Amino acid sequence: MEMIQYNRFIAPFLLLSLCLLVPWTVANDVKYCDKTTEYDVKVQAVEISPNPIARGKPATFSISATTGSAIAGGKLVIEVSYFGWHIHSETHDLCDETSCPVSTGDFVVSHSQVLPGFTPPGSYSLKMRMYDAKKHELTCIGFDFDIGFASSVADS
Repeated sequence: MEMIQYNRFIAPFLLLSLCLLVPWTVANDVKYCDKTTEYDVKVQAVEISPNPIARGKPATFSISATTGSAIAGGKLVIEVSYFGWHIHSETHDLCDETSCPVSTGDFVVSHSQVLPGFTPPGSYSLKMRMYDAKKHELTCIGFDFDIGFASSVADS
């Protein structure tokens, strides 16, 4: 009888945990652009939601990082490649993607956007460079992500 009550409580807890974890996927293959450079900002993880990304629907990239010194402001430069071909670049104000000034320690940079419904499905590579207000490169990372076949164009 104890085992039945135990399972009644554990099973729903495990199911709820899986439901909360499945939409967020961590990009495990995050690499620094230059392995010999000692970057001021260290990246611990990149979470992508949903993964794969659905065309025409919101996607969020959350980058967990840490810094040894405060950052007053700066820029994020993002470059996207599709099958090795550079297809897109954009620049964002760092303070639009995280709270500024960034204090010493852990912080998260989070960027959301909707990819057009005509975006081709497949594997993409993203390179992100972070610069401070004096244009000093704080970090540079790269990772891969997938865009699935789902599209809001088909849903319309």
